[in-house]
Amino acid sequence: MTQTSRTDWHARAASLQADGRAFIAGQRVASASGETFAKHSPIDGRLLGAIARGQAADIAAAVASARAAFDDGRWSARPPAARKKVLLRFADAILAARDELALLETLDMGKPIQYALTVDVPAAARCIAWYAEAIDKVYDEIAPTGPNALALIQREAMGVVGAIVPWNYPMIMAAWKLGPALAAGNSVVLKPSEKSPLTALRLAELALAAGLPEGVLNVVPGYGHEAGEALALHMEVDAVGFTGSTRVGRKMLEYAGRSNLKRVYNELGGKSAFIVFPDFDDIARAAKTVAGAMFFNQGESCNAPSRVLVHESIADQFVELVAAQAPRYQPGDPLDVSTVMGAIVDETQLKTVLGYIESGTSEGARAIVGGRQARSDSGGFYVEPTVFDGATNQMKIAREEIFGPVMSVLRFKDEADAVAQANASAYGLQASVWSSHIDRAHRVARALKAGTVHVNQYDEDDITVPFGGYKQSGNGRDKSLHAFDKYTELKTTWLRINAG
Repeated sequence: MTQTSRTDWHARAASLQADGRAFIAGQRVASASGETFAKHSPIDGRLLGAIARGQAADIAAAVASARAAFDDGRWSARPPAARKKVLLRFADAILAARDELALLETLDMGKPIQYALTVDVPAAARCIAWYAEAIDKVYDEIAPTGPNALALIQREAMGVVGAIVPWNYPMIMAAWKLGPALAAGNSVVLKPSEKSPLTALRLAELALAAGLPEGVLNVVPGYGHEAGEALALHMEVDAVGFTGSTRVGRKMLEYAGRSNLKRVYNELGGKSAFIVFPDFDDIARAAKTVAGAMFFNQGESCNAPSRVLVHESIADQFVELVAAQAPRYQPGDPLDVSTVMGAIVDETQLKTVLGYIESGTSEGARAIVGGRQARSDSGGFYVEPTVFDGATNQMKIAREEIFGPVMSVLRFKDEADAVAQANASAYGLQASVWSSHIDRAHRVARALKAGTVHVNQYDEDDITVPFGGYKQSGNGRDKSLHAFDKYTELKTTWLRINAG
């Protein structure tokens, strides 16, 4: 038995005292107005604490702190190798605080403690460490000009970066922004979702203890229409990295236009297609894979393969295989290390998911498994893993992002039909092609309008690979060296070399 399995997570949760104050200029502070909002756990409704209700005044203080830190060079002027050392200590501190951070994450947004421990915390630490190691290995350029000129092309830090992250992977999404932004020398104001602010606030304390100078990282919790809007409109914010809904992503672009034309990088929603051709030689593996990917994190993933396109000749068999996976993903107690699917983040999202299930039924799709609320006596918010058969692209469940454990199975006739149905979406985040024919796999992958196309697998991942989408799934890329493009400006210095 491992130490993790021996841990009494309920006892640790009962003794938890969450600090919901903002983190500005290296200190925990109450909101300027003194206002707070109550944060309840989706696991069982317990009160986790009072969270500072950040508003325009708090954002202004955080941006001023970040601007001062950037302008005086306490971080931005340090050599890349020096920034690397601090960020590596930060990554180590995240791993050292693994149990605390995992518990906060699970209580805050409802994911199973086993995944918070084994996925979220290690991934956040690896991200910070990878960008720390990368920053002193990114070279600038010399342009191939003529012999009488020298053109230097250099990356420079943006200045103050606003990072706005969602509630489904609070730590990982924060790390995807903080890693490249801080490594490049920027100062950051992080606005976590009001649904899951606790780990972001703790990360800021860990960064400070690791040697990040005061003011370089500030965290302001609050509502999107207050703190988030104020951050995106602020004239001293040079760039915004946003992950969230397409609806709010549009507002980010609007706010940039209304303010200083700041750079906006949106990583938005998805409705990813999972295409299974009849020539694939192991459809049982494909069915197991799509169930695992769809129901992981309660379906609260922007890249969840929620549109499953199956050739009509194998569709009935495939649906049976997927339905057989459902018992493994029945919701359980997130603080039990054996649980693989936890709670929906809050009551509002629960009602949204149940509303989509009702819509699917009313529009003519058939819920083969699931379709109901679960564990209602727990005081928390849980939904059964749900698989709809007979869906079409005209139905809401196949068009709109649900952000819950709801899968729609659609049928196709041939390759052209599969590609047409897959691309008939406003989104283009990820997709998957299952075929034993290498020509077909390449042909279909090239035809799909998606930022990532998986072949005969789904959601295999590495920090070295960019993440982002086409169409209304956003612009820019998180992860990989490409993320530096979001948080740096290119400067050309042109020197004329006169003849001797």
